[in-house]
Amino acid sequence: MSTELRPRPASDDNDGPSFAETALKLGGKSDDEARRTGAIDAADDQVEKLFASQYQTANSPAHRAVWDNGVPVDLFQSEPAMTPPAIQQVMDASVEIVRRHRDGGSLYNDEHKIADHVLAELGQAGYWGLLVDPAYGGSGAPFSSFAPFLTRMATIDPTVAGLASVHGCIGAVDPVRTFGTDEQRQRFLPGLASGERLSAFALTEPGAGSDLTALKTTAVRSGDDFIVNGEKLFITNVVPGRTIGLVCLIEGKPAVLIVELPREENEHFQLRKYGLWALKHTYNRGIIFRDFRVPTANLLAPPKGDGLTIAYHGLNLGRIALCANAAGTMRLMMANIIPWANFRETYGQTIARRELVRRRLGQLAGLITAADGLVAWCSGLIDRGYRGEMECIVAKIFGSEAQKHAAIELYMKTHGGRSFLHGHNFGDNVHEYLAPCIYEGEGEMLAMGFFKSLVKEHGKTFFEPIGKTLAAAGIKKPNPFNPAHAWALKSVAWPYAKWMIARRLSSGAAPQLPTMPSELRKHAEFACENLHAMGLEISQTMSKFQLALADRQCRMAELSQRCQDLITMLCTSLYGARQQDELVRNAADVLCQELKSKYTGKRASNSYYRQVTDLGAAIAEGGFKGIAGLDGGEIMMRY
Repeated sequence: MSTELRPRPASDDNDGPSFAETALKLGGKSDDEARRTGAIDAADDQVEKLFASQYQTANSPAHRAVWDNGVPVDLFQSEPAMTPPAIQQVMDASVEIVRRHRDGGSLYNDEHKIADHVLAELGQAGYWGLLVDPAYGGSGAPFSSFAPFLTRMATIDPTVAGLASVHGCIGAVDPVRTFGTDEQRQRFLPGLASGERLSAFALTEPGAGSDLTALKTTAVRSGDDFIVNGEKLFITNVVPGRTIGLVCLIEGKPAVLIVELPREENEHFQLRKYGLWALKHTYNRGIIFRDFRVPTANLLAPPKGDGLTIAYHGLNLGRIALCANAAGTMRLMMANIIPWANFRETYGQTIARRELVRRRLGQLAGLITAADGLVAWCSGLIDRGYRGEMECIVAKIFGSEAQKHAAIELYMKTHGGRSFLHGHNFGDNVHEYLAPCIYEGEGEMLAMGFFKSLVKEHGKTFFEPIGKTLAAAGIKKPNPFNPAHAWALKSVAWPYAKWMIARRLSSGAAPQLPTMPSELRKHAEFACENLHAMGLEISQTMSKFQLALADRQCRMAELSQRCQDLITMLCTSLYGARQQDELVRNAADVLCQELKSKYTGKRASNSYYRQVTDLGAAIAEGGFKGIAGLDGGEIMMRY
C-alpha cells in the first residue's frame, strides 16, 4: 500500500483534538501537557488513516483478541516465507560477502567499523536495495522474506544485519518509497538501492527522545530552500555523504526533509563525536546544522498528518527487524555455549551433563523459537496490509528482553569468568546485547504505547462520553449512589453498563484452532481464554481510575505485559505446531510453559524441568538445526 500514497492538502488533517488530549484535559492536566501528548496521539491517528479500515489497529489481531467475543486465531497464524529466486540470490550473495570478509579479517576498518569496501560490495550484490521497488533499481523483497533473512545475516554479523534495518526500515528508504512523490522517488531511490547513498533517520535530539513534542531543530523557508538549524543525537549510520530523513519543525509543525549530507564537514554541517559503548561497529554521531540549506523539493508530504506520521510509519518495520536480529544473535550465543559446555569439566564431568546448563540451553531454544515465530507473524501481517503497531511492539519488546535475558542469565553465567576476557563474545559485545532494550523505543515506554492503542477505541466509545458529561456537570468524583450523579450519567453510562453485563455473561467463543500437538494446543487455548478475560479486567481498571489512569504507569505497564505474554504464547504455540522439527516443537512448548507460569504465578513442575533439560541435552549433542553450520568460536584459556 505504501507506494500508492499521495499528498493531500493540509486542510484535510484538521480532525479536532485527539482522544489523549481530550482525556488529559478532562483529567485536569495542564493545557501544555494535554496539547503535547495530544500531538503524539494525533500523529498516531493520522498513521491509522493511511491504512484501509480492516487493517487499522482496532481490527488488528492483538486488539480483536482482547475485545472481540472470540480470538481470531487465523490472524495469529504465520506461513513460511516464499522468497522469489532472484531475491534469494541477492540474499545468498550478501551473506557470502560478509562471511568472506569476516573469515578473512577484512570486515572492519581501522576504527573497527564496518569497512567501506564491504558496504560497497554489498551494494553491488543488491543488499541495500532489498526493500526498494525494482522500478528504482531494487529487488522489492516481501517483508516476510526480508525479516527472517536479517536473522540469517545476524548469525554472520549482527551489525551488518542492523544496518540493513537502519537503511531500509527506519532510514530514508521507507519514508521516500511510502511518502515521496514520483519525482522524489526517481531522484532518491536509485542511489539508496545501489548503496551509493546509504541512509539514516535523524529524529532524536538532546532534549527530545520519547517526548517528540520537544523537538527544536527548525527549517525556515528561504526562496527555493529551507534553512536548517539544530542538533540531532544518537544517529546510527551517519557519516558525511549519507542521505538522511530529518525530522524538524517547519512553521511550528513536525516535518521530514530528505537531506543529502555533504561529503565533508563544513561551517554549516558538523558531526558531534562521543564515546558510545553500544553500536561499536557502526558510526553513531550527533549532527549539528547551522544555516544548512536543503531544497524545498526535498520535503515529504504525507497524505494525512505531518512529520511525526512519517516517523511513526517506519518504526514498525524496524521493530520487527530488531526481533529478527535478536533471533540471530541468540543463535550465536547457543553456538558458542555448546563447545564450551562439552569442554568444561567440574568434578570430573562436563557441564553439558549438568542440569543447570542443560536447562539454559533448553530455555535459549525457547527464546529463539518464540522470536522466530513473532518475526514470521508480524512480517506476514505487514505484507498483508496491516499496520501492525501493537504486534510489532510485542515483537520488539520480546526480542530485546529475550536477548538481554539470554546474554546475562544463560550465556554469561555458563561461561563464567571467561565471559570477561578480551576477545570473548560476551565481554566484547555486552552493550550490543543490552542496547536493543532502549533503541526503537524503551521497553516499558513501548508497553504503555501498546496499552494506549489497546484501550483507545474502548475509551472513546464508553469513557470519553462519561468524562465529558462529568466535566460539564462539574462532578470530579462520581458516586453512583448519589441520585444527582446517577441522573447526570443516565444516558451516557447505559451503553457501558450493557457492554459490561454482556462481557460478564460471556466466556467467549471457542477458538478455531488448527490441528496441533496436544500440549501446544493447551497453550493456545489458555492464551485465547485469558486474552478474552483481559478485556473485562482492563475495562474495570479504566473504570476504577477513570481520568487518573494516565498517571498509573505501573499498572498500565503490568497489564500491557500480561497481554503481550499471552499474545507471544499464542503466536509461539501456533508457530511451533507447524514445525516438522521435534526439538523446535519442544522449544515452543518450553517457552509457553514458562510464560504460563509467569502469568499464573505457579511454580515450575518437575515434568517441565525434565523436559527442558532433555531438550538442552539434545542441543548439547548438536541436535538444534537452527544453528547448523555456525562456528562455535574459540574456547579461551583451555586449561
